[in-house]
This record gives sequence, structure tokens and C-alpha cells, in this order.
Amino acid sequence: MRVLVTGAAGSIGRVLTPGLVDRGHEVVGLDRVPAPDGNDGPWHLVDAADPDAVAAVFAEERLDAVVHLAGYPGEGSLPDSLTSHVVTTAALLDAMVEHDVRRLVYASSNHAVGRTPRTDLLTTTTRPRPDTFYGVGKVAAEAVMSLYADRYGLDAVACRIGSFLPEPETVRHLSTWLSHDDCVRMVEASLTTPAPGFAALYGISANTRGWWDLEAGRALGYDPQDDAEEFADRIDRRDADDAEAAHVGGPFATEEFYRSALDRA
Repeated sequence: MRVLVTGAAGSIGRVLTPGLVDRGHEVVGLDRVPAPDGNDGPWHLVDAADPDAVAAVFAEERLDAVVHLAGYPGEGSLPDSLTSHVVTTAALLDAMVEHDVRRLVYASSNHAVGRTPRTDLLTTTTRPRPDTFYGVGKVAAEAVMSLYADRYGLDAVACRIGSFLPEPETVRHLSTWLSHDDCVRMVEASLTTPAPGFAALYGISANTRGWWDLEAGRALGYDPQDDAEEFADRIDRRDADDAEAAHVGGPFATEEFYRSALDRA
């Protein structure tokens, strides 16, 4: 499969690109910065929020699927968040329709439901409860994906990623961790599962303390192998742990992230 990976120079992209290549896929990279050292595949210096530039990439490359990782990973104003997450997704979807590329895998986030109080195991059927404007952007991007799946028959999988780290660093991470290897497994399953239409899964490893139900991912062929519990004895408790466990979004749901939607001088 020939896959366009946006945000290929980012933290996930640097892991996913070689992981997909190792599994026999050909990766075309796209980012606003040059390719990392060691990347010798096709590369496009493009802002994914520029629909004309995105369309030009699709016109130049033969593609089978898109993995959309590009986007600012922190909190910003509402307009900036919508541009970073929704406009980029829409630009890619329009180019996919124009060039008959049928599969999109999107790096959504646990922050799409981050304001949900931490109680029972959370399924993908829970209503969107973003904890930030970042989370709002992810919810809206998923909505655009759902629209294009219904309107044009595209397959679009939203991976609501937890904490993507080499290893967990906090008590919360013991529930939310997504290992590097499981990330590659998750994306490949999302690329190759037959005819998912629009689907969402929770992007975490098989954590003993996991807060999100993995069944939606397993139905798509994602079989996580790692467990954050392996690292539990290395993690010290902190005063912030209880507050971070009150909502599934952790610190993003705390007052530290409260701000007005529109930045005004």
C-alpha cells in the first residue's frame, strides 16, 4: 500500500513511517519541515491547511491511503485549533475524493472525550465531551470524516490516541499509554481492515488499568500487545495524580487550560 503520511516529521510520524515501511508499505511523507535524517522516501514540504498545495501532492503521487498526523498537539485559540485539525482534514478529504483515494486514518485524540468524568470503562459510543479547543478540533475533524464517509463512501478511521510515549511517566499514563509498537499495529490495522466506513477506536495499549474499551479497535483488527503495568514500579505518585484522574482528559480538563475561545489583544 502506498500511504501519504502527513506530519511525518512529528513524534508519531518518526515512529510510524519506518514501522509501516518494515511492514511492506511505501510511505510518502508530508510536513512543513524537511524530512528527518535517514528518511529516503518521497517527501513534500507542504502545509496541510493549504488545499491547493495538498491537491498538487495528490496530483503528483499515486496514493492508496492517507494517515493524517499533522496538527498542533497543544492548546490554542478556537480558530487556530479548527485550522490545525479541521481545515487540514477537509483539504485532505477533498483531494481524496478528487483522486479516488478511499482510506483515511486520522490521529484523533482522547481529548475528544476528555471532559468525561472518570468512572466506568469508556466506549466509542459515548457522546463527544472535549476538554479543550484542541479537543473540539478533534471532534469536528471526526464529524467531517463521518460526513465524507456517508457522502462519498470513503473509509475513515479515527484513532483517539491516549499518551504516545516510549514508556509511561505518570500514574495516569498507566491507563492511557500507547506504545510505539502498538501505534504501528493500530495504524496498520486501520489501513487494512475491510470496509470500516466511518469508525473510531481508542488508541491505547492493552493496559491493565486502561480507561477506554479496546473492543472497537479489536473489531477493526487492532490487537495491542503491550501493557503499561510493566512500568508501574518505576513511577512515583504525585500530588497531581488525583486531579488528573478526575476526567479522562487528565490535566487538559483542569482549570490550567481554561481560556477564551478568541484571542484578543
